[in-house]
Amino acid sequence: MFAHQGDLHAQVRELRVEDNAPYFSFGERHEVRIADVEAVFIRKDPPFDQAYLYATLMLERVRGRTVIMNDPRGLRDANEKLYAMHFAQHTPKTLVASDRERILSFVREVGGRAVIKPLDGAGGTGVLMLSEGDGNARSIVDMLTGEGAHIAMVQEFLPAVRKGDKRVILLDGEPLGAINRVPRADDIRSNIHVGGSVEPCELEEAERAIVADIAPRLRADGLYFVGLDMIGGRLTEVNVTSPTGIQELSRHKGRDVAADVIAWVERRAHDLSPSRD
Repeated sequence: MFAHQGDLHAQVRELRVEDNAPYFSFGERHEVRIADVEAVFIRKDPPFDQAYLYATLMLERVRGRTVIMNDPRGLRDANEKLYAMHFAQHTPKTLVASDRERILSFVREVGGRAVIKPLDGAGGTGVLMLSEGDGNARSIVDMLTGEGAHIAMVQEFLPAVRKGDKRVILLDGEPLGAINRVPRADDIRSNIHVGGSVEPCELEEAERAIVADIAPRLRADGLYFVGLDMIGGRLTEVNVTSPTGIQELSRHKGRDVAADVIAWVERRAHDLSPSRD
């Protein structure tokens, strides 16, 4: 992507997707003017690095002319771990800190077990258990915080994770559905990336109430395609950069749920069409 005399351009390639390996292939490169395309999907796994920041800033040039999923301002403001704290009434007990003694004290306060994770991780990377009395606990905290140089998130351990970590996929604040990711017997992490198995599931009324409560804020921040993580009816993360699970959800529902996303984008693009020049 590059800007030339005020216009934003990008090198693009046609993408063909298949159900079998290698699953996708690319066509030839060509250049487009971003204001001339109907939609841009921003899909990048964390960490949110400097190149990603600059990309969101450049995409401001086409605000109101091209559908951008998700809104670049929303992406800049919504760290996937910290954003959940806007809805603290729905989250487990949580501490964000870099001080080792404060973190270990919090572990004692929540019953002796907690989960610590970096703020910029993805796919379960860096998610570790902290247990009171564990001889490795101080070392784990030092490793995750760079000996106090970086903040980390610490949440009370939710035993319900053994029954699964529910990924709820939202489109414009409405649930498309959910999948239940169950951790391996030898791991606390339920991420598909690290070996979690996927089961079909439905949203419970309490979970639907959480979705309804946070949906207005998501819409206001331009966060339209979102993956909520819920354990035991508690909200643990709000995934906005590259939420996964739509393929698994489609298999469980027996239809292509991604088609709902594309249809929504097409309607949104049609509404914006008079704004294009």
